[in-house]
Amino acid sequence: MATITRTAPAAVLDDAHVGDIRGALGTIAVDDFAPRTGLSAKLKTLLAIVGPGLIVMCGDNDAGAFSTYGQAGQNYGTRLLWTLLLLVPVLYVNQEMVLRLGAVTGVGHARLIIERFGRFWGSLEVIDLFILNALTLVTEFIGITLAASYLGVPKPVAVVLAACVILAAAFTGSFRRFERIAVAFCAGSLLLIPLFLAVHPSGAQMARGFVVPGLPGGSGQMASVMLLIIAIVGTTVAPWQLFFQQSYVVDKRITPRFIRYEKVDLWIGIVIVVVGAAVLIGATAAAFAGTTAAGHFTDAAGIATHAGRVAGVVFAVALLDAAIIGAFAVSLSTAYAVGDTLGLKHSLHRGVRQAKGFYAIYAALIAVAATIVLIPGAPLGLISVGVQALAGVLLPAATVFLLMLCNDRAVLGPWANRRGTNVFTSAVIALLVTLSVVLTASVLFPGMTERQILSIFLGCAVVSVAGGGWALIRSLRVYSSVEVDRSNRESWRMPPLNMLSKPVMSTGRKVALAILRSYLAIAMVLVIVRLIQLAIGH
Repeated sequence: MATITRTAPAAVLDDAHVGDIRGALGTIAVDDFAPRTGLSAKLKTLLAIVGPGLIVMCGDNDAGAFSTYGQAGQNYGTRLLWTLLLLVPVLYVNQEMVLRLGAVTGVGHARLIIERFGRFWGSLEVIDLFILNALTLVTEFIGITLAASYLGVPKPVAVVLAACVILAAAFTGSFRRFERIAVAFCAGSLLLIPLFLAVHPSGAQMARGFVVPGLPGGSGQMASVMLLIIAIVGTTVAPWQLFFQQSYVVDKRITPRFIRYEKVDLWIGIVIVVVGAAVLIGATAAAFAGTTAAGHFTDAAGIATHAGRVAGVVFAVALLDAAIIGAFAVSLSTAYAVGDTLGLKHSLHRGVRQAKGFYAIYAALIAVAATIVLIPGAPLGLISVGVQALAGVLLPAATVFLLMLCNDRAVLGPWANRRGTNVFTSAVIALLVTLSVVLTASVLFPGMTERQILSIFLGCAVVSVAGGGWALIRSLRVYSSVEVDRSNRESWRMPPLNMLSKPVMSTGRKVALAILRSYLAIAMVLVIVRLIQLAIGH
């Protein structure tokens, strides 16, 4: 049997991505190859590595998340908490794959898609990301205005000040300074703990919401419920996270020997995001329980006015903090991806003069979003939830390319996916597509019942099992003669991209991708239709 054991010069973007790891909480010299044997040495290494996973997950609980989780709590109490537990393994597997890609390849997500699958598919992914991220940034500024309004700060003043903070953090020309600012804002996520204590939702109700899955609402409400569930998926596992974490791992100069520490960083972030989401749903449910506003969500600021003055101030400050973290991460993911696509120098290690295009993209996104949010009359709550729903709809396509890259043995060598990861990720993709099918059906047939939704799930499961079985048999046939040697993983990096042979896209794969893209385009249109219907209803 053939064995893959290649070691070659690493494919790094440029000299900005080679050198010492200069994290917010520590430094690791580029020539430091000493073994980490004691607890103190391991802790210092972890502190230096912490950042990518923490920032991407705290950025996940952004203003859009506050709105989405707030709607879940206000309209349906704690009955959708079970969705958060299901998303934990999805979060970890998706983000573990991109951190592995970043550390092993040394190049960004968008560039890998373009180089391995062609500019057509790569450009489609980046266009999707650009549009979705631009809309997501609008939701961040919506959150900023809602928080500022409760705190008594005029909207224009709040928007301008927040935009200046977001711009100044990235324009320091120092990766370490940016990460220190971002980690400081991440610490603000801990404000959700006193919010929980102030509102004190029922522990029994929250436990029931976690362990008893169900679809709240009766006949005629299934479209709204499914839109919200897809929004929860989209705000918890968003496409921008894939592009951000891979590029940020590259920019931080993390290499394969530190992947185990980066996984710990990721788990810290996942715990924070899931606990924060549960607190928001539970606190909102408790604040609106027994009030006339229950079931009539408008925007994320509602909890501040129903939870009491102290809790309201804590909520508003936490929302402001979350919106700024989200704006950091979303803007950077876009600037990184566009830089990959256009071949621009893009690194926080470079100053503005050295990477004008990178910083121009970052600044333009912030400026446009800040301007749009000041236009009066928009249904802010629906815009926020709608953007998250669109993220959920677009996620299957992003995950498909992620899965293909992680099975590209020329790219990852001994770090390529194991079969268990492939099976799980394929199941996730099938579930995401199924959710969008249910949403599509519920928009076309608003009177759908739980039994009909279950029938759709079962039908999609049969199709998924059949397709998955065929793919498994094919993969066994293709790779049965090639064994991956995983013994030298810490020293293996992807060679320069121009040294790799291009993967061949089979006709079947091209057809499958075209069908998936076409269907997701239809699903996007139907999400927009549903949002318009809800806006007219309001």
